[in-house]
Amino acid sequence: MKKIKFPSAQTVLLIIAAFVALLTWFIPSGQYDRLSYNADENTFVKTSSELTETLEASQKTLNDLGVKIPLEKFTSGAIYKPISIPGTYKELESRPQGFVEFIQAPLKGIIAVADIIILVLFIGGLVAIVNFTGAFEAGINRLSAVLKGKEYILIIAVTSLIALGGTTFGLAEETIAFYPILIPIFLAAKYDAIVVLACIFIGSQLGCMISTINPFSTIIASNAAGINWTTGFLSRVIFFFIGLLACILYILRYARKVKNDASKSIIFDQKEAIEKMFAFQKSSKEIDFNLRLKLVLIIFTLCFIVMVYGVSNLDWWFLEMTGVFFVGALVIGFLCRINETVFVNTFMKGASDLLGVAFIIGLARGVTVLMENGLISDTLLFYASSFTEGMPKGIFINVMLFIYSGLTFFIPSSSGMAVLTMPILSPLADTVSLGREHIVNAYLFGNGLFNFINPTGLILAALAMIKVGYNKWLKFVIPLILILTLLSMIFLTITVYF
Repeated sequence: MKKIKFPSAQTVLLIIAAFVALLTWFIPSGQYDRLSYNADENTFVKTSSELTETLEASQKTLNDLGVKIPLEKFTSGAIYKPISIPGTYKELESRPQGFVEFIQAPLKGIIAVADIIILVLFIGGLVAIVNFTGAFEAGINRLSAVLKGKEYILIIAVTSLIALGGTTFGLAEETIAFYPILIPIFLAAKYDAIVVLACIFIGSQLGCMISTINPFSTIIASNAAGINWTTGFLSRVIFFFIGLLACILYILRYARKVKNDASKSIIFDQKEAIEKMFAFQKSSKEIDFNLRLKLVLIIFTLCFIVMVYGVSNLDWWFLEMTGVFFVGALVIGFLCRINETVFVNTFMKGASDLLGVAFIIGLARGVTVLMENGLISDTLLFYASSFTEGMPKGIFINVMLFIYSGLTFFIPSSSGMAVLTMPILSPLADTVSLGREHIVNAYLFGNGLFNFINPTGLILAALAMIKVGYNKWLKFVIPLILILTLLSMIFLTITVYF
């Protein structure tokens, strides 16, 4: 009997899109009114399904609307997206998504994330240029010699640094740039591709999950809840290091098994194919790690440093990040005197190698398009807010954790989740005599836990980078998710009572 093969990431996303389209036929359409701040005119704009009206930008207006957020959160720019207005949910005429909408959704998704797709393609081009120079092979050979017997340092360093990026400035989508360079390094250290995926993806997701000062989650969620983001900061810092330690130990345990016996790898059946794809072919004679190749790797590394600095300090986004990698490729081409035709062909080949990843990102966005057009996210939020009435606070906060995990499938954006749900769900803390920082924590942990496996998030794109199936990832990560879920529940329970 022929073994049934797990579908590709693209097929998984199309199945999920079909499921979401089906849900729009059964879940009632509904929406909360939205409130946004117009800085140019210093007014509030209230938008509903029937009309749009301009209101005075005052604390009285907020109080009258039942929005328990200080006015300065809006006027300072801390809240820059439209928020949901409590008590305004209403069912709307059903907007089921049919066959035409299902077909158009992936296309709309690709258009919506064109900036991310272009970034991915240019990263592929840059990596191909650096690979062409031989700098990767020479550098990895040198690194392998230096770390011989101490390869575990790679796991600790990469996971920790990326987690720090996640917890401070929300390092997530940008990590796609790290896979092409780190995969060969980890393979040279006798680990498998799952280990490098774990270090990068788990590192970034844990950082975003236990965010300390991440402006795209903790700060915007705290502002939308009407509290200062520093409330609960110290406890989150402590929990971040506990969570990071758990993740590193989990990855190290698996990595040690694979290093000692390659057959223990979850993806052992793909070992040769992945190594052929990513491990550099050994030359007949070892490449001299000369000054020019060192400069190539320095320029390549500087691209990432400049990218991180720009995102965290200069308000850069995907356009600027793409420009950095493009300039890096051009500089390396001039430095190594690569023939113009060879440069273009090599760059295009590298970009085409990541075209599948780019399409996965667009398809994932297409699922979100169906949810938004079907108007079912607010309906789920409305019923979730009604579900927790009258609960003891210990049970309440843990139920909120799982509510946020469920909502993450329908609202994968952390900042979008914050502004849509916090004005509705954070006042529930008042009813059980809890500080609203506990709701912020439940939002962070619930959102973060599901994003480890969320097919509408980044995981399928990351898996496509290393050519590993979603089922293999689930087999690896589910035990860790259970550990982190238990730790999160213990943390939330302790903090609400002490």
